[in-house]
Amino acid sequence: MKQQPGPQPLSAEQWQAVVNNDTTYDGQFFYAVKTTGIFCRPSCKSRPPKQDHIGLFHTPEQAIAAGYRPCKRCKPTGRRLPDEEWISLVTDYIDNHYAEPLTLDTLAAICHGTPYHLHRTFKKVKGKTPVEYIQDIRIEKAKAELTRTSKPVSEVGHGVGLSNTPYFITLFKKKTGHTPASYRHDTATRS
Repeated sequence: MKQQPGPQPLSAEQWQAVVNNDTTYDGQFFYAVKTTGIFCRPSCKSRPPKQDHIGLFHTPEQAIAAGYRPCKRCKPTGRRLPDEEWISLVTDYIDNHYAEPLTLDTLAAICHGTPYHLHRTFKKVKGKTPVEYIQDIRIEKAKAELTRTSKPVSEVGHGVGLSNTPYFITLFKKKTGHTPASYRHDTATRS
């Protein structure tokens, strides 16, 4: 299937409609967030993204044809995004931004939902909470860094989004049964 052209730039007036959640612009255009792959109505109550991260489509069909998915919060197509698709967007975002500060509130705002609904739906779909998922990703990335490099443990922790070294060591041991240093040593001796 051929993907359609991407979104067009917003005018200053359209940007103000997005920032002000102006319902009078609903139906006139839809804005797409390039960093999340989601599109919304101008009146969407989600936190507005950076202006250079969005563009506009005239219809929901154009946005869908270009590979964007409808927002879970404002439902620009009039239908709700299936839970599995929504959580797939969230996990894709986490997988690509695990080293950044990620909270439930931040993820909910970025992925256009409420923290409570995100937590509940994520756990239902993935069998673990968003925080557990983030921790698991960070520890897996840390394990790879520990075996691949000789960076100090504190630098590895910082690189995966866990800049508090004692917390990183504690979490690593809880998840793997080893401290980062002993994990590195054990994997080096097995090679």
